[in-house]
Formats: sequence, structure tokens, C-alpha cells
Amino acid sequence: MARWQPGAPQRLVVAAVDLFTEQGYDATTVAQIAERAGVTKSTFFRYFSDKRELLVAGQETLSRLLADGITEAPTDAKPLEAVAAGLERASSAMGPANRELGPRLKAAVAASTELQERDALKSVGLAAAMTAALVARGVPDPTAHLAGELGVLAFKRGYAQWCDGERDEADGLAPYVLSALEDLRAATASLG
Repeated sequence: MARWQPGAPQRLVVAAVDLFTEQGYDATTVAQIAERAGVTKSTFFRYFSDKRELLVAGQETLSRLLADGITEAPTDAKPLEAVAAGLERASSAMGPANRELGPRLKAAVAASTELQERDALKSVGLAAAMTAALVARGVPDPTAHLAGELGVLAFKRGYAQWCDGERDEADGLAPYVLSALEDLRAATASLG
């Protein structure tokens, strides 16, 4: 096994998603994931505590990017403008590999209640990161919480559209999530 090859965490995530899709989450073992990724089981456990953790790989980085974008938004930015800055920052870190993995990840999550629960927890964590960044900017808690939740919804909707769209390599994620946020902003105006 080539343990010294770079990108072990990414290879483990891709291998796991492929195996979850092929044979189901419950039927997939850590040993199979490690073998498919070309690493040992001990290398797997160096990066992940169990196979459920593969779904939230990168969540800390994504949360940090969202929060950093909000924090660095202009001081006069309204809450959703700050969220847009966070979404743009996080989207810039997503590349073709994320786009290719999206549909397979969606299928794996849809087929497993346990992965659906883990995905829901991931969304809660992303919303909490955005809410905290907004509160730190002086946005009142209820407004910050609503804006953070809208940010997560926009990210998920935009990411799904990006993954399902045409495969133009120059087509980044940011326009999709920003468009989704704009759609949600318009939808909230109709709530009356």
C-alpha cells in the first residue's frame, strides 16, 4: 500500500462515497474503504474516527471560510450581504473534484438514514458558524440566526444546481450559491 502518496483524506472520502453508493453504507467496512483508497486501516483512523466522519470531512474548513468571509465583509454590509461574502469565500474553495463528487454523495446520503442524520448535523454546524460570525458583527441574534440558516439553504441549493448543471470547467460554484441566496431573499419578501 502506498501510504506515502499525498491526498489520503480525499482519496478516503471518494472511496467511501463510491462504496456507499455501490453496496450501501451498512455493508461497507473501514477495511474496504482503506483498500479502495490505497491506504492501510491505520491510515484511515489517522484521519477519521469512523466511517460516518467521512461525510463531514472538510466541515471545519468550510465553516471557517464562511465565517471569515462574513467577518471580512464591509462594515456597512447588511446581514445577507455579509452572508453572501461568506458564501463567495467558501465557494472559491470548491473545485471540479467537489463538483464530480456531489451527485455520488447525494445518492449515498439518500440511501442511508445514518448519513442523512450526519448531513443534518453538518448543516447545523455551518449555520452556527455563520450565525456566530454575524453576531460578532453586531447583528441581533434572531436576525443572525435567520441569515445563517438562509446561508446554509442557499449553499445547499446552489451546490446541488452546480453539480447537476452543465460541466463547463470555468463555471465556478459562487454564481450558483449567490443566485440561490438572491432567490431566497426574494422568497422571504413574499412571506409578509
